[in-house]
Amino acid sequence: MSCIARNELRTPSRNMRLDRAIRTVLLSALLMAPALMVPALAAGADETKPPLRLCADPTNLPFSSDDPAKPGLYLEIGHAVAQKLGRTVSTNWYKSYFGKRTVRETLLSKQCDAMVGLPLIDDFMGPAVIFSKPIAHEGYALVGGRDRKLAGIDDLKGSRVAVQYQSTPQNLLALRDDIQKVTVLSPEEGMAALDQGKVDIAFIWAPVAGWLNKTSYGDKYQIVSTEGDGLLWATAIGFAKASGALRDEVDAVLPSLAPEISALFAKYGVPDGAPVKFGQATQATASSTGAAEPATVGQAASTEKPVQTAAIAADTKGDATAGREVFNGTCAHCHGPDAVQAERKIDLRLLKKRYADDMEQTFWKTVHDGRPAKGMPAWKDVFSDDELRNVYAYLQSVQDTGGSD
Repeated sequence: MSCIARNELRTPSRNMRLDRAIRTVLLSALLMAPALMVPALAAGADETKPPLRLCADPTNLPFSSDDPAKPGLYLEIGHAVAQKLGRTVSTNWYKSYFGKRTVRETLLSKQCDAMVGLPLIDDFMGPAVIFSKPIAHEGYALVGGRDRKLAGIDDLKGSRVAVQYQSTPQNLLALRDDIQKVTVLSPEEGMAALDQGKVDIAFIWAPVAGWLNKTSYGDKYQIVSTEGDGLLWATAIGFAKASGALRDEVDAVLPSLAPEISALFAKYGVPDGAPVKFGQATQATASSTGAAEPATVGQAASTEKPVQTAAIAADTKGDATAGREVFNGTCAHCHGPDAVQAERKIDLRLLKKRYADDMEQTFWKTVHDGRPAKGMPAWKDVFSDDELRNVYAYLQSVQDTGGSD
């Protein structure tokens, strides 16, 4: 998928869980590409009714695709809903790299009526988005041989486990010295490592793992969904606030579609069974960086905030509050919500300590030009300098000036 999907070191906020969920569910490419598809005539459609306009990514299997032979789980759910409503379907294709930005520029800009598969979070994007009843749950899964027991974290002891870079599973296992972690950059890489015998288990994004297991690996692996903080989200169909009547129509037909939706999950290999409950790590161990690490995933070791200095406050330009929103909506995927990150080399709270007076110059060069070799895209064509200045103001406000790097 994605550059993901899904970083937290303290109890993640609802917004953080949302940001990770929506990035993980929507993430697939770097450029926007809206293009309207000719409405598809559903069986029994009433041509006097307006089409149900769906927003979808054309290259985001197993969720959506512009290939008529493999339209994707969410697009097929959308078509099933439209058929029940007696409507045709038209699709607004839009590459979904930018997460919440995608929702703003499609659903909330009236480019479509509904977006299937949004994370079901009560306070998602304020009151602007409303939701149908839940249609699914998505998150991370354990993937392993069918003869292997995968009932909890203790079943991973002594094993080599592939974890996605900067994901909840990576943080969850970071403190377990009895588990050998092998970092991968994508679910595809995790599945390949498993199939090549480089790891014993993969702990990766479940929908993509299930799709690959079905289409590339002959269904040879078991896919066990996991449940825990930052591991699983309910998903639903999202609508703009003004579309309450349409939402109610959809809610009325969803129960009758339950068998069809379940069959679609099986068709695309996306796990839909009862998840395994994962508790938080229970014991802190020494970090390889030598820094104190939190005792549990999602909970900081200390409640103290980073030291704020008058110099930092005086240097701040821009709106730090607005910058925090942009940061958590876009940057937190790699750098952690509120910049809280276990991996010190990408812990942006240490910028001032690392670069001192060159912090601002380094920031602008990095966000403008990116660091492609390290997976950092350039953002100059995505955000205005004013927006990036707000992000810089926010980063200044969270700098850790105590101790040594």
